Amino acid sequence: MHRSSATAFTLAVLVALAAGCAHDDTDAAPGPSAGATVAGTGEATPDAVTATATATPTTGSTLNTAQVCRAVDQLIIDGSRQIVADSTEATREELTPEQLNGKLKGRLSRLADDVREQARRAQDARIKKLVDETAAKIDDGAAAKSPASWMGSEFVDIPPRLTRDCHA
Repeated sequence: MHRSSATAFTLAVLVALAAGCAHDDTDAAPGPSAGATVAGTGEATPDAVTATATATPTTGSTLNTAQVCRAVDQLIIDGSRQIVADSTEATREELTPEQLNGKLKGRLSRLADDVREQARRAQDARIKKLVDETAAKIDDGAAAKSPASWMGSEFVDIPPRLTRDCHA
């Protein structure tokens, strides 16, 4: 793996993180913490996200929307961190672009599945559609010839869209 392409990829992911995954819902229920959603293997654990997000009793669609949106945000943040870690590891191990693409495809596919699971939890049809569309976009990245290029051009648009549209 060329160090310059791995560095550019890592910077693109960091830009996505900096673009703002966190909502400013001060009256919303607390969301899952990063520690609760990452297993010792570094893999996202959707059960932990779901369990944490549903630990607070729901009082309606507004609370459900806040929980789903926060869970999706946390999945995107955790997935981004894992992708950065994979990229750093790939640079250290001098993986070929094909090997890195394989890792990215698998990581993005799992992330899309985790996001889709949150869409199934959504009670608000608008939020369900938004989260389903987000999962579909991530699936596009997993299917892309170059997921690293997709990350730099398409993935970076996901967090701002969620911040803008995923709320009650």
